[in-house]
Amino acid sequence: TSSAAEKMLLNRLKTCRLEDPAIETAEEAKEPAEADINELCKDMFSKMATYLTGELTATSEDYKLLENMNKLTSLKYLEMKDIAINISRNLKDLNQKYADLQPYLEQIDLIEEQVAALEQAAYKLDAYSKKLEAKYKKLEKR
Repeated sequence: TSSAAEKMLLNRLKTCRLEDPAIETAEEAKEPAEADINELCKDMFSKMATYLTGELTATSEDYKLLENMNKLTSLKYLEMKDIAINISRNLKDLNQKYADLQPYLEQIDLIEEQVAALEQAAYKLDAYSKKLEAKYKKLEKR
């Protein structure tokens, strides 16, 4: 009876497989041949080497780019340093020239003050001379 039951179960499974598409059946996993495994491993290692080489190359190129940027920045800062040194030197020269001119500027200020005082004296003298002229004309009329 057990073999009859097994046959009946097998027949049912066969008919179920054909009739119901929603039912999945498992197949026995077969191990790939040794040659296939070796070939797949070689392919995997080859692709991994290509990937890693690409990553390392990209990283190396990034570092080269950074190195070039650092060199250019360094050169730019050297140029700016030279410009700052020239500006500092020119500023010192201008300060020295201003210090050399300072006594002359003080003399100009003093002369300007004296001219202003002389101008005031001239106005007073003019006013006084007009008064004298007026007195003279007054005396002349008598």
